[in-house]
Amino acid sequence: MKTVDNYNFKGKKALIRVDFNVPLDKEYNITDDTRIRAAIPTINKVIADGGAVVLMSHLGRPRDVPEEKYSLKHIVNHLSKSLGRPVAFAEDCIGEKAKSLSKALKPGEVLLLENLRFYKQETAGTESFAKELAALGDVYVNDAFGTAHRAHASTAVIAQFFPGDKVFGYVMANELASINKVLTKADRPFTAILGGAKVSGKILIIDKLMDKIDNLIIGGGMAYTFIKAQGGKVGSSLVEDDKLDVALKVLSDAKAKGVNIYIPVDTVAASAFANDADKTTVDIKNIPDGYMGLDIGPSTEAQFAKVIADSKTILWNGPMGVFEMSNFEHGTKAASDAIVEATKKGAYSLIGGGDSVAAINKYNLANEVSYVSTGGGALLEYIESGSLPGVEAVEK
Repeated sequence: MKTVDNYNFKGKKALIRVDFNVPLDKEYNITDDTRIRAAIPTINKVIADGGAVVLMSHLGRPRDVPEEKYSLKHIVNHLSKSLGRPVAFAEDCIGEKAKSLSKALKPGEVLLLENLRFYKQETAGTESFAKELAALGDVYVNDAFGTAHRAHASTAVIAQFFPGDKVFGYVMANELASINKVLTKADRPFTAILGGAKVSGKILIIDKLMDKIDNLIIGGGMAYTFIKAQGGKVGSSLVEDDKLDVALKVLSDAKAKGVNIYIPVDTVAASAFANDADKTTVDIKNIPDGYMGLDIGPSTEAQFAKVIADSKTILWNGPMGVFEMSNFEHGTKAASDAIVEATKKGAYSLIGGGDSVAAINKYNLANEVSYVSTGGGALLEYIESGSLPGVEAVEK
């Protein structure tokens, strides 16, 4: 794998695809800068070598036209403080202004381009658009793992314009090394913890993991589909009725392959999807009519914690309940704590993007686990397919 460590950027302009798709509040303040902090080492490597930096990213999902709330100008001050140096901003990602600002860059200087997705050509993977972007740098660095599963202009198509001058940044290199460690060099027992809302969103990853894991823990909204499939009463809990057969197949596959599967035995059920709703802890197979399960219960927490404690490799993707609500976050917090304890005892723990990262950050535990992935969708697709467009483009 060719990374920034294998390249001397002295006198070069590095065009770096970063993932600065960070959450902003109504005043455009960054509420979680994990992805920005992750990119700093790669930027600093270029600068330390004596190079200049041109950063390109997307933010949100604009409708292929400029939108104020998705402008990357909102992150310039934060990025400048994070780097300890001023960051120039180009009000467009292509065109004469972007070219002139890039051309004027001196070693040690940093330029941030406007949101790539203000052009539909970015997500369409248009070659002419990628070529215009490529004109802004001498060497291409892909450090945006969170978008590496998209064959977009800036993540995959652009690499062809840098034969011999394309490398991975530290985020990409670390993400790939971490995933490969879990998938190919995992110490046993290997436990996968999958949560979130729907079975349909996780079925492919379950299929791929089934031949690699010893234990599969099911939590979150998807658990109720498994319970109903086995004849349980789930009240008004979230259920995918068209996936009941899929859930039963997962159970039979696990049995056939000797994988221990753990499904919640109790649940914290509420009278409404609201933090102040009436709540009760019940057997998950007997949720009262009019109540919905929003978290795992204490017996399940204890059972899951024991499995996690006995594990040597842990992959976690998806919360155990509606952790955004304080009354239904206990199960997710308990799982987080159990993973931290196992890590302290020598287990390797990979937190797999998305809501799992939000939970780990909420509880200030990011530094207590082995690795926190910056890209949930990319991580899942890499596990499912074994590669990503943004990875293949650099490795060609």
